[in-house]
Amino acid sequence: MGTMSATVTPDRGTTLVRKTYPNYKVIVLNDDFNTFQHVADCLLKYIPGMTPDTAWALTNQVHYDGQAIVWTGPQEPAELYHQQLRREGLTMAPLEPA
Repeated sequence: MGTMSATVTPDRGTTLVRKTYPNYKVIVLNDDFNTFQHVADCLLKYIPGMTPDTAWALTNQVHYDGQAIVWTGPQEPAELYHQQLRREGLTMAPLEPA
């Protein structure tokens, strides 16, 4: 009896291509009616991992630059944070891919 050898060739139909989903930017815009304290408080309340120092720095950026990116990440949580901040009365830019 002879030995059999099998040649294994990869099946090209099962190649896994990982599609990366875009991150989204949550952007707060400057307005004439929200106070610094309210904006900073909302960032602390709704944005995960936010510190008081970062909240105040972002609030200052909103005021002086007209806007600030307050969170970047996957679409689903970005939509939630965007909605929560808008519900609190903050002026929000539309969600956009990062």
